[in-house]
Amino acid sequence: MNSEQNSYAPKIRSIFSVLLFIAIWEFSVRFGWMPGNIFFPPFSEVLTEIWEMLFDDLLIDSYKSSLTRVMIGFLLGSTSGIVLGVLMGWNQKVYDWLKPIISILYPIPALGWLPLLMLLIGINEVLPVVIIFICSFFPIVYNTVKGIKEVKPEFINAARLLGASDFVILRKVVIPQALPYIFIGLKLESGAAWRTVVAAEMIAIPTGIGALMMRAENLMRIDIILVCLIVLSVMCLIFENFFSYLEYKMTGEWN
Repeated sequence: MNSEQNSYAPKIRSIFSVLLFIAIWEFSVRFGWMPGNIFFPPFSEVLTEIWEMLFDDLLIDSYKSSLTRVMIGFLLGSTSGIVLGVLMGWNQKVYDWLKPIISILYPIPALGWLPLLMLLIGINEVLPVVIIFICSFFPIVYNTVKGIKEVKPEFINAARLLGASDFVILRKVVIPQALPYIFIGLKLESGAAWRTVVAAEMIAIPTGIGALMMRAENLMRIDIILVCLIVLSVMCLIFENFFSYLEYKMTGEWN
């Protein structure tokens, strides 16, 4: 009984902390305890706005635009990053050729490419997808290479002694051992993809959640801005938890 109670204790504390935060937000605004802008709404009004905007085509269309961009850009970036990371981690010649280039380009923030890409690509649907691709690609390459390099040589040597080919060793030994590192990159960059697309939409794209936030800012609609921020937070949480669940299903028994 005690072990079951202990397993639920962290979840209870997490739920309580969220409810406490909401209560502080609600009452500090209601009773004027929060210094700052008088237009800041209490949490209950934000909930009401969320309910009303659920039936508003503007929010739905903005969400669909951002979701489509994230899904395409992240899928392309993460897939390419994993493939290249495996090649670099497994083949030393490929690693020697590409490591300097990755090291030069990796520190550049994804949004740092935005002015150049706006000139080269223009302001269209390709632009945010490319930005998300860059945001996802380099960190996942880095984590995948690190995961491949961390595989213990004795595992590889043991597989070779048993007659396994290089392809079988890579597929059955190396990649499974590198999965925890790969999933670290996927979890981190799935949330970063959402933050990046919203920032890009706020700067250069006329549609999406970020663009909706900018229009709400011009109208001084803080409630709509908070709704968009909540959507962003929930989507980051969903994506990260999805990859945490996928990691557990694939590596939970032995990781």
